[in-house]
Formats: sequence, structure tokens, C-alpha cells
Amino acid sequence: MLYSDHPRVHYEKPQLAEVICQLRFPAILSIGAREPVDFQEAVRGMFPRYAAKEEQPAARITGLGTPGAKVEPQKPVTNHNFISADGHWKLNLTNNFISLSTVAYPGWESFGKQFDLPLVHFIRIYKPAFFERIGLRYVNIFSRKALELEGEPWRELITAPYLSVLAEEDVDERTARKCSVDVELNLDSTCRAKIHAGPGMVKQNVPNAPQDPEVKFILDLDLFMGGQIDPRMAAGGLETLHGHSTPLFQGAITDRLHGALEPN
Repeated sequence: MLYSDHPRVHYEKPQLAEVICQLRFPAILSIGAREPVDFQEAVRGMFPRYAAKEEQPAARITGLGTPGAKVEPQKPVTNHNFISADGHWKLNLTNNFISLSTVAYPGWESFGKQFDLPLVHFIRIYKPAFFERIGLRYVNIFSRKALELEGEPWRELITAPYLSVLAEEDVDERTARKCSVDVELNLDSTCRAKIHAGPGMVKQNVPNAPQDPEVKFILDLDLFMGGQIDPRMAAGGLETLHGHSTPLFQGAITDRLHGALEPN
């Protein structure tokens, strides 16, 4: 069963590595032309730390499949980062998206409150015509060691649709060099999901940092809707996406893993 009807619960041992909410809009040149001073003043109480970095978008290919095909480099984009005092929350603003991410997810209601004020001020200051894409992403990284489940095979913790051949009892997961599931599906008439699931090692992107040898299970749920979404409907769209996240997540874990996460 891909979806579960288990109710939403709070876990004492959540395995969320990051939660990201992103809203994309048609390019607003004023964001890249000057520093977002007014926006910073509006959110500085919540996000007092600031940094900016130049990012190079992927090159655009025109005339693909024709003799005149060209690779056109794109102009660098400034990504403005507004960071909470504890470093757990980051608000990003570029000329075509605004996002909020956290590595310390407190629950949906608190996450939404953290985004309410920045979103209101963004709409007030920059007046986007519409949002082209609204996305909500949950990156879960399950550690058997942290959950005291060492020795348990993944087929006892993750449901079969997310395991591919590892769901079979005659397959020793230690012999699998690579095994993952990647799928995109419609959730309803407006919402879609991209799902990546599979075991792997999480690397530290810090020079000379010791690497964790544990094989963990990554469940990456990227839920989104597109079109020309009225900015006034953005909050409702995020609520709709969140409503789809619970049955998907609960459908991906077994009762054994559900219990080890310590629901209350």
C-alpha cells in the first residue's frame, strides 16, 4: 500500500535531516539589481544573520537537435541568505524564488508560522504577479544505529514499494552495490510528488571531516504544484501539499519503524 491512513503524530526520534519550502515566481529584476534592504529590515528580528553568494545557473541550450544548437551561459544569480541566530533556520531569496529551510523541524504548525511573516513581507514589497511553483520537501535519513535497530534488514523497516529488490527475502542487502527507487506521480489534479528512496552513505562536505560508515536509508519526498498560482493562495497550497505528506510518509514505513520513532 503506497498510502497509509495512519493519523499524523509527533515523533520523539524523528529522522528528518531537512525540511524545505520553496516558492518560485517569474524573475523580479529589482531583487538582483540591488540589495534587499527593506526585506531584511522586515525579517531581521527572526533572521538576524545575513550572507550573500553568487551562484552560476546551468547553461541554457538553444536549437537542440539542429545544426545551429548553441550553449548559452547564464548570468550569475545572487542568493541572499537570512539565517536565524541559532543557525537552524535559513531564508533564501533570489530573483526567482523564496524559500525557507530548517534542520530542526518543530512540526508543521510551527514551521508555517516561521514562514508566514517573511512571505507576507515578500509579497508586500515585491508584488509577484503569481507563483509558478510551490514546493514542500521532506528529506528523511533513517539511521538504524540511532534508532537501536542495528541488525534489522530494511525490508522490516521500509515498505516494499520503496525497496525494489531489497524487499525480497532471498536478497542480502549487503550484496547490493546500488539500489534505489525514483518515481514521479500525481497526487491529485493539482499536486505531484517526486520521490527518491534507497540506502546510502551520507557524506560530510567538510574538508578532512571524518566520514560516517553507516549505511542509512534516504526517503526524499518532494511535493509540489505548478501553474499560475495567486499569491493569496500560496498558504493554502502549502497546506494542501502538507496534507499529502502524511499518508505518503506513513505508507513508506512499517509498524516496526513507526514504533522505533516513538510516536506520541
